[in-house]
Amino acid sequence: MPEHEAEPRSRRRDSAATRAALLDAAAELFGERGFDRTTVRDIAGRAGVNQALLFRYFGSKDALFAAAMARRGRELLDDSPAEQLLGRVLRQMLDNESLKLIDHPMYAVLRSSGHDHAATAIRQELGEEYASALAALTDAEDARVRADLVLAWLLGIALLRSVHGKEPLASAKPDDVAGHVLRAVRVLLERADTELPPAE
Repeated sequence: MPEHEAEPRSRRRDSAATRAALLDAAAELFGERGFDRTTVRDIAGRAGVNQALLFRYFGSKDALFAAAMARRGRELLDDSPAEQLLGRVLRQMLDNESLKLIDHPMYAVLRSSGHDHAATAIRQELGEEYASALAALTDAEDARVRADLVLAWLLGIALLRSVHGKEPLASAKPDDVAGHVLRAVRVLLERADTELPPAE
């Protein structure tokens, strides 16, 4: 390879690694502290980069928050047929090991949704895409309302189980909780798969 081509490619690799490090650090810190108590200095420090790079790659803390939440959420959207999406979300959300992960998107969503900019980012980057995917599982005229009801239920479950630790929900078996939810959801979204996917 000519020497003059190696440097730009190396910079591109460094750029991708820096972006990934910032997204990882942001997801962890937003999950730990929520939006308001997370600073760009803290994110850059955990990522091991200069905070100027955060603004270079993402523009603002709001944009970084949206990108971090969208990255985790889109992994499920991209990897799941629409009818299996809810089951995969439940599996990830209820899995006992996942609940210990401080960067789980549900933590950041719940701890940041009171902030106007964060709430807007969540709605634009994740909520609409999830709602559209779920709404496709019914032919009802109020499909979007039904999808939003399901999303609200998921957030409520995450709040009581993962954040507040309310019993008996907090220690209920994931498969039992998911089974109840999936069977009930079929009333609203008739094409949703009632089978919970196996744990990964």
